[in-house]
Amino acid sequence: MEFKRSSGILLHPTSLPGKYGIGSLGKEVYEFIDFLNDSKQRLWQICPLGPTGFGDSPYQCFSAFAGNPLLIDLETLKDEGLLVEEELNLEEGFDHDYVDYGRVINFKFDLYRSAFQRFNSIASEAEKSKFEAYCQNNIEWLEDYTLFMALKDNFNGRPWTEWDEEIKFREDSAMDKYKEELEDTIEFHKFMQYLFFKQWTAVKDYANEKDIKIVGDIPIFVAFDSADAWANPELFYFDENLNPTKVAGVPPDFFSETGQLWGNPLYNWDKLKERNYDWWIKRFEVILDQADILRLDHFRGFAAYWAVPAEEDTAINGQWESGPGADLFNVLRDKLGKLPIIAEDLGIITEDVEELRDQFEFPGMKILQFAFETDESNEYLPRNYPENSVVYTGTHDNDTTLGWFLNSDTKVKENVEKFLNIEASNICWGLIEAAWSSVSVFAIAPLQDVLELGSEARFNTPGAPAGNWQWRYKKEMLTEDVKNKLKELTDKHRNMN
Repeated sequence: MEFKRSSGILLHPTSLPGKYGIGSLGKEVYEFIDFLNDSKQRLWQICPLGPTGFGDSPYQCFSAFAGNPLLIDLETLKDEGLLVEEELNLEEGFDHDYVDYGRVINFKFDLYRSAFQRFNSIASEAEKSKFEAYCQNNIEWLEDYTLFMALKDNFNGRPWTEWDEEIKFREDSAMDKYKEELEDTIEFHKFMQYLFFKQWTAVKDYANEKDIKIVGDIPIFVAFDSADAWANPELFYFDENLNPTKVAGVPPDFFSETGQLWGNPLYNWDKLKERNYDWWIKRFEVILDQADILRLDHFRGFAAYWAVPAEEDTAINGQWESGPGADLFNVLRDKLGKLPIIAEDLGIITEDVEELRDQFEFPGMKILQFAFETDESNEYLPRNYPENSVVYTGTHDNDTTLGWFLNSDTKVKENVEKFLNIEASNICWGLIEAAWSSVSVFAIAPLQDVLELGSEARFNTPGAPAGNWQWRYKKEMLTEDVKNKLKELTDKHRNMN
């Protein structure tokens, strides 16, 4: 797909302001979209929108298709008569800087249950018909997901491999039994998906009306403890007991002498090919309803992926195995048309990965924070970019630009000034301008960089066991000065008039 030269902001909805402990799809998201529009931004990039599990990572979700109920806006439910004012009164306020996921989950799910009860008793026939139509239109993934979540509730949150044998293996009698016994809980989870997608669709429509495109995110792998793995075990490398025989990771490199052991189940691409990649086609169809452009995470895994025997404690003893390559993308293109994909091609990228990316004309990613370790031939320096690329000051996995710079060694700091003529006192806006003035078709900065925030605002530190995905901004941070500065920079470099 041919993209139009644009710029934008990376911000996951959980980081939006609001008084209920986590960003949501209420008035604050519309105010953020207005800020984007007023500052001439035409892209809003987010992380995956799925329901997060242990660790709260949007890259380890209970479903590759479902939405995160924690993002449902409570004020909207009140306006619709599904909640009452007294239920929203907080005895103790939530933290406005960080998400306390445990407290938010308990607080919001109690309210969702109240909303569900009211919906069943007071909703109009027209609204109930919309709910039924939503369930029917999404039956391909919704039935398995909502049963999976009801079963997790029933088995006290344990992973599906620790459930009773007959339901772990999806025996027909057990499926019928639990669908009947857990009917109310299943309907409750369907209701939350209905609310989420009703609200998200309104948000996306509003953004699109403002000529702002949503850049979504597709992780290549799914979580092992997910509805996807439980409902489709034949699509993964599992043994007769449904345990993985090999799992995902990356090999040892400069950053880790033992590599990274991610633990996600690996696809049996031969089986997927036999089914003409139907699961992947459905996945893209659903995500393309949620977003206009898709960042395809770990793109190199479609050419070849690092497979680690499941019994290993590190990623050292893995091996490269061939991915589906062009075959998958040809099928997707035949079924869905030319795809609006950004290829996440970071790390050690081989020639076959570049060929796959370029064959389908997917822009790759350039990260400015990677540009200053070596000399001026560094591929991450703006002067070396191709036009068909997307430049970021940093990503959700990087420190903020200010935090990165303050923690960099002297050589990196000297190279920043030498290569880009940026002074330390202007590092954030200096890098943003370097991105905006580059030839890359898209230029994107995390909101933290626009706000010139330090490491306290870092969103994720890969490998850190806790403290991730929590940062939130405050409404008053989006000042007129910030808005005007971003608008002027965009007028100057991005040709958005």
